[in-house]
Amino acid sequence: MNDQNELKNMGLKATFPRLKILDIFRRSDQEGQRHLSAEDVYRLLIADEVDIGLATVYRVLTQFEQAGILVRSQFDGGKAVFELNDGDHHDHLICTNCGVVEEFTDSQIEARQHEIAKEHGFVLESHTMLLYGICPKCSQAGKQAKPALRS
Repeated sequence: MNDQNELKNMGLKATFPRLKILDIFRRSDQEGQRHLSAEDVYRLLIADEVDIGLATVYRVLTQFEQAGILVRSQFDGGKAVFELNDGDHHDHLICTNCGVVEEFTDSQIEARQHEIAKEHGFVLESHTMLLYGICPKCSQAGKQAKPALRS
């Protein structure tokens, strides 16, 4: 299915800004950079010499999230990042030194989270798991973990 039809099927008009921003996410995903902030998208549009304002980027990202095209996450620092919604749930490992984000899935962790929700009488609607630490590259370079926060 092409992007114009996908947008129409989601109830969105296939406008130039929407098509360009969707293209940015598809290209970035292919290049291995799945998580983009609004500012990242804006910088990539400028690099492509596309005149779309930052306010429009924010508006389109919100529309895409509401339509289920993108998924929003908030990693350390509170900055929202978006990724294409591929329909598969995954969790994230985040390097506290360089900021690299690794995605992972684990069926045992997923099952246990559902068990815990059930034990507490919750009907689980969604969840997010973020694990913070030092990636292998930073670890090899001798970078140290930041002191853990106490809860």
